[in-house]
Amino acid sequence: MNALRVENAALVEAVESLRRENMELEKTRHRLQLEVDVLKKVDEILKKEEGVNLNNLSIREKAAVIDALRNAYRLKELLDCLHLSKSSYFYQKRVLNRPDKYQNLRQESREAFAAVNGCYGYRRLHAALKGLGRNVSEKVVRHAMKEDRLVVRNIRRRHYNSYLGKISPAVPNLIARDFHAEKPNEKWLTDITEFRLPVGKVYLSPIIDCFDSMAVTWAIRTSPNARLVNSMLDAAISGLQEGERPILHSDRGGHYRWPGWIQRMRAAGLRRSMSAKGCPPDNAACEGFFGRLKNEMFYGVSWEGVSLRQFISILDSYLHWYNRKRIK
Repeated sequence: MNALRVENAALVEAVESLRRENMELEKTRHRLQLEVDVLKKVDEILKKEEGVNLNNLSIREKAAVIDALRNAYRLKELLDCLHLSKSSYFYQKRVLNRPDKYQNLRQESREAFAAVNGCYGYRRLHAALKGLGRNVSEKVVRHAMKEDRLVVRNIRRRHYNSYLGKISPAVPNLIARDFHAEKPNEKWLTDITEFRLPVGKVYLSPIIDCFDSMAVTWAIRTSPNARLVNSMLDAAISGLQEGERPILHSDRGGHYRWPGWIQRMRAAGLRRSMSAKGCPPDNAACEGFFGRLKNEMFYGVSWEGVSLRQFISILDSYLHWYNRKRIK
């Protein structure tokens, strides 16, 4: 009889031990599930990568995550997981529930940002809003853009190379990286850039005035031939006033060393200037123009189904907008 009691007691203890172990496992599972749900909610609400260190979240971000999980977990569990005090949470909750005094500004910022195809940073967006009668600081606009994730695209790609060898002797670099001009039509820059589309390639050849970074004129074609640059140069020369003889700076591409180009330059009395071989910084202002252009209207856009003719029209429209409306 005593042996049976001892055996029963051992079984009861074993069952109790298993029950306690099961409870601990359930607590562990619950805690791990809580951590997983918190990380998922961080990614969903705050658009942060999974695996982010929760300690690096701001108090406001932690409060937003807790609010999103209040129906699934107890408040104390969430506060412990995110290492946030109860008082801090309720303070942030009151702040979050206040009316957003910048709600209209946010909407206007989104509309203005979309209107320029997402190419304005906070300084130019601030200028655009100021033009609409919005009297706010740059800091407020920058904060609104950050909150609404209005991010300007910034992509770098390999640029078109037009070097064809020594067709004619190179000329000195008269610009010498001094891209400042006191008046219009004093210093001009030119180069060719390539746009690769699913249906083919398009080439743009502009002349940029150092005085205001405007495009004096441009030519767009599907082939980077002499006609591309010569037609551009003819159009630019035709717009010059009496006595205007700008320096025209280029790289050492073959287009600027062909007889037709040299003859046109001499006839108009323009001075030629060339970068050193393989030295893009010598024409940095023109390269910067191409970078802005492609970031604002080309990169990050799907050009599937767009014909070459359609793209040329879109590019031409952008250049007109750049000259007439874009805030610089």
